[in-house]
Amino acid sequence: MNWKNAPATRYEGHHGDRVVLCFADRPANVDQILRDTVAKHGGRDALIDGDRRYTFSELDKIAGSIAAGLAARGVAPGDRVALLLNNKAEFAFMLFGALRAGCVVVPLNTREQKPELEFVLGNCGAKVLVHEADLADRLPDANVPQLKFKFAVGGDAKGSEPFSALATDGAASKVDFDQEATAVILYTSGTTGKPKGAMLTHMSMVMSAMHYESCWQLTKDDRALMAVPATHVTGLVAILLTMVRAGGATIILGAFKAADFLALATKERMTYTLMVPAMYHLCLLQTKLDGYDLSAWRVGGYGGSPMPSATIETLAKMLPNLNPCNCYGSTETTSPSTIVPLGDGTAHAHTVGLPVPCCEIRIMDDDGREMAQGETGEVWIKGGHVAKGYWDNPDATRANFISGFWKSGDIGALTKDGYLQIFDRKKDMINRGGFKVYSAEVEDVLAYHPKVGEAAVVGDPDPVLSERVHAYILPKDKSVTVEDIKAYCAARLSDYKVPDFVTFVDQPLPRNANGKVLKRALKRDVVAGEGGGMAQSPKSVL
Repeated sequence: MNWKNAPATRYEGHHGDRVVLCFADRPANVDQILRDTVAKHGGRDALIDGDRRYTFSELDKIAGSIAAGLAARGVAPGDRVALLLNNKAEFAFMLFGALRAGCVVVPLNTREQKPELEFVLGNCGAKVLVHEADLADRLPDANVPQLKFKFAVGGDAKGSEPFSALATDGAASKVDFDQEATAVILYTSGTTGKPKGAMLTHMSMVMSAMHYESCWQLTKDDRALMAVPATHVTGLVAILLTMVRAGGATIILGAFKAADFLALATKERMTYTLMVPAMYHLCLLQTKLDGYDLSAWRVGGYGGSPMPSATIETLAKMLPNLNPCNCYGSTETTSPSTIVPLGDGTAHAHTVGLPVPCCEIRIMDDDGREMAQGETGEVWIKGGHVAKGYWDNPDATRANFISGFWKSGDIGALTKDGYLQIFDRKKDMINRGGFKVYSAEVEDVLAYHPKVGEAAVVGDPDPVLSERVHAYILPKDKSVTVEDIKAYCAARLSDYKVPDFVTFVDQPLPRNANGKVLKRALKRDVVAGEGGGMAQSPKSVL
C-alpha cells in the first residue's frame, strides 16, 4: 500500500552491512526535531503536567540549560545518563537536555528493584542518574563505581543533589551528531534471565516518530495523552517524541487509573493516545463513561496484545469519532513496524496492520528461507528504524540481527493485501497487560529461593491483562508458602513480574527426553483450571 501523505523514501547504507529504507528528507538527529519545532511552533504547548504547562520554546531553553549543566560537570558526549523517573515533565527535560549534550539516555522502569537496577546501571556504565526521591532506597549501594552524579526529583535524598542543581545558565557547546550514534538504550527482559540493552540510534528514533506522524496524520493540533510509561518505547517514541515532531502537545498522566485518564482526556481535549488493550477495557468498565466528553479523541492506537472484538465494537458504538488502530513493534524496532491505517481498524482488526513506509517484513522458516504469502513463519523486520544491536553484547547482536533484519521471535503471516498477522511467539514470554515478562527471568530468581527445588513459569490467560504470571514449584521444604514466594520475588523483580498464581506440586515437573520442562503440559493445566494451590493477587497491576 502507498501510505497517504508519507514522505519519500530511499535505500541507504548504514551500520556497515545494512542497506535499509529511510525517509529521504528527515531531521539529522533527535535534538534537531526539537529545534525545528521551536522554529515553527515555539509558542505552542509542548508539555502539560498537572498545573504546569511548558511551550516548546520553554522546553528548548530548559533542555539547553541541562545540557550546559552536564557539560560543566565533565559529562561528555557518549556518557550514559540514566533516568529513574515516573511520567513527569522532568523526564522530557532530561531526555532532550542529555541528548543535546550528546549523551546516551538510559530510561529505567520505576518498578525495578535494587538487583535489577544494579545490573542495568553497571551494564550500561551510567555516569549520571536522575531519580525519584522516594525511590532512593532502591538505588545500588555499591558495585556501580562509574556512577558519579545523582540527582533527586521531588524531594531530598541522601547522597543525591537536588534536581534544581543540575541546570546551568548559558548555552551548551555544540555537539556534532552522528545519526548512527546511540541516542537511547532501552533494556528488554532477556530469555536467558538478564536484560539486553537495545541501542536506539538518532536515526531510528527520528524515523519512528515520522512513521507515527505520517501514518496517523498527526499535526500541531493534536494533543496526545501519555498514559503508558515514558520509560517504555511507546511512551518515549510514540507519544513524547512524536508529538514534538508534529508540534502537538503531550499531556502527562503520572500513573494510569481509568477514571483519571478519562477526566484528563476530557479536560485537555485529547485527540490521540497509544495504550495496551487492557487500558481500553478498564476505561469501558467505568459506569459513568457517558459523562466524559471524548468527542475530540480521533486516534486510539493500541498494541502489545490483541484487542478483543467486543472491546472494538463497544468503542465504535460509544465513541463514533474514534479510529481504533492496532500497531506492532518492539523495543528493537524503536516502536512501530506495522500500523493499521486510519479507518481500517474494524475491517482489519484481525491483523496488526501494514508495514510502515520504511519497513520491510519477511516471513522466514527455521532454516532462514522465505515463506510463501499466507504461510506462517518467524517475522523478520528490516528498516532504518531497527536498533543497531544490543549494548555490550555482541553475541546477542549477532544472533538476533542479520544484515539489517531483526529476528522478532514472533510467528506470523502476511495476507494477500499485505497486512501482517501475528499468531504466536517463539520466545518464552508472558504478555501481562502489555508488559513483557520472560519466564526465564522469573525462574532464575525462584531458583535461588532456599526452599524451592524446581520452578517453571507460564502464562495464565486473563480477560483484562491478556495473561498473568503463574509459577509451578516443586518445593524442597514444604513449609514454604505462597506469601513467601511472592515476597521473595517482590524484593528482586518488578511488581508485574511477581507471580500472580503459585501452584505447589508434589511430583517433578514434566520434562522431555532432553530434560526440558514441558510447559505446554503446564499450560493445559492452567486452561483446565486444575492447578491446585493457586493464590491470586488481590488487585491487577498495570
